[in-house]
Amino acid sequence: MDPQAFIRLSIGSLGLRITGTALNSSRAGIHAVSAPCSCEIRLRGFPVQTTVIPLVSSPEATPDIHSIASSFYLEESDLKSLLTPGCFYNHHAYLEITVFTGRKGTHFGVGVKRHHIGTFKLAVGPEWGEGKPLILFNGWIGIGKNKHENGKPGAELHLRVKLDPDPRYVFQFEDVTMQSPQIVQLQGSVKQPIFSCEFSRDRLVQVDPLNTYLSGSADNIDLETGRRERKGWKVKIHDLSGSAVAAAFITTPFVPSTGCDWVAKSNPGAWLILRPDALRPESWLPWGKLEAWRERGIRDYVCCRFHLLSEAQDGAAEVLMSEIQINAEKGGEFFIDTDRQMRQVAPTPLPSPQSSGDFSALIPNPGGFVMSSRVRGENKSSKPSVQLAMRHVTCIEDAAIFMALAAAVDLSIEACKPFRRKSRRGSRHSL
Repeated sequence: MDPQAFIRLSIGSLGLRITGTALNSSRAGIHAVSAPCSCEIRLRGFPVQTTVIPLVSSPEATPDIHSIASSFYLEESDLKSLLTPGCFYNHHAYLEITVFTGRKGTHFGVGVKRHHIGTFKLAVGPEWGEGKPLILFNGWIGIGKNKHENGKPGAELHLRVKLDPDPRYVFQFEDVTMQSPQIVQLQGSVKQPIFSCEFSRDRLVQVDPLNTYLSGSADNIDLETGRRERKGWKVKIHDLSGSAVAAAFITTPFVPSTGCDWVAKSNPGAWLILRPDALRPESWLPWGKLEAWRERGIRDYVCCRFHLLSEAQDGAAEVLMSEIQINAEKGGEFFIDTDRQMRQVAPTPLPSPQSSGDFSALIPNPGGFVMSSRVRGENKSSKPSVQLAMRHVTCIEDAAIFMALAAAVDLSIEACKPFRRKSRRGSRHSL
């Protein structure tokens, strides 16, 4: 399998240092230093990212150089767009970091006004596309127009901007997941068959090894029950030789919660993601658990929460790796990315699926992007596209387990659709 070139642009080691004179100056526009300081990070063509900046009180202190506040992932087309002049924007594209005191929003219903401190700008250059690790900036820099009496800036920003090659494998489901599609790897315009996806929701054949896990969960469903319960769904991923190399199945049925017609957070449906047991042929080991439910509001969302299952000495342990909201109507992206989300939870490295149960064997360089899967909304023909970080794929089975996870995410959009309400006796129409 040949990867595609991607670049990871990371911004980290953030810190803000404001001199005492600047704090007392009304011209500095800094009136609420006790409130959190934040910044907006912009790169043309990408969504704006917002993060908090810690205040550094000691002149000798330096923020942690290993901390990552924000990341952008660029492929060749992104770099080409950034380096190409256009009619409606300047010739040069910039990475811009605008620093504020306070956060945008409201406090007890009253709008909170932010004060602009200054902006850091870094031009995008040809060196971004060389495919080599490169530190673009590291250290303190003055921002804003306000100066200290000795001519030094009143506010200084510390940051570390770094480029790293981050090659990825890109896969595409050739058809809707329920149609048991072929899965191909994309390399430019070339499509190479890699896996096949087998979907089923009928009674399982008794000789199927997966039946060990499904005891009683795949019984035939009559019509009325089928309207109120979705269970027995199973996906198998096969390699080109026809061998099953990963699987996913529903362990907790998707059922409407009491008093409503949708799957609620209080009782989510769940999938178990399995990998073959390298020591025991025809046997399977649990690798991860995916839970899904529906959030109702002005826009409905399907929430997907993924836990990695590790085999600890005192029993199985669950490590939260991702919790994502996907627009139920338009679709969206499910991802595992320690830069984008896992700073809020314990940043536990993702072990290889082929570790034969030994989850202490960690993949080198575990941080950053792991995988993503783009799916379309309900009632749409979804053909998931999947990206995997090359450093997390050591063999074909590693890629297969993520295909099973992507298929489970896609099918959860369908499983979380609102249920038909039961017909009242004597009524001609369903509620």
